[in-house]
Amino acid sequence: MKLQFGLKKITQSLLALLLIISLGGCETFVESTKDIVSALPDLPPSVDNTPLEPNWVQVTGYAPISLQEGQSQQHKMLMAMKASKLDAYRELTALVHGQYVAGTTSVKDMILQNNQFQGAVAGIVRGARVVKSYPVQTDVYATILEIDLNQVQRAWQASQ
Repeated sequence: MKLQFGLKKITQSLLALLLIISLGGCETFVESTKDIVSALPDLPPSVDNTPLEPNWVQVTGYAPISLQEGQSQQHKMLMAMKASKLDAYRELTALVHGQYVAGTTSVKDMILQNNQFQGAVAGIVRGARVVKSYPVQTDVYATILEIDLNQVQRAWQASQ
């Protein structure tokens, strides 16, 4: 009986010793993890992903109906609809990307001889939508386009 009691005591002592050793190792692991984390460089500031309210802009394109080529009045109207939409896209492209203007002026003996200029636009416009397409009076067709300039800005930043 004394032998069983002594074995039980030794077993309990060994288990207590193993528990103390294992817990000591955990503390070392936690401390070393803290050291590693504190040694990491600071993270860059996070990007502000707060959604912006839309900044809608509208442009209008125009086209004459009677000057369009077509076999009937309806066909001319369809051509004017397309032309007014393209004119609106041209206006929108100039608004988003800017307009290139080139000009020349000639003066001879302090008298203006020749004054010429040209304008051009180029660019890609995505995300525009037709708001309205309608006849104005009897011979002009108009198309209104709109775009969110914040969406254009985000697309530009994503491409950089």
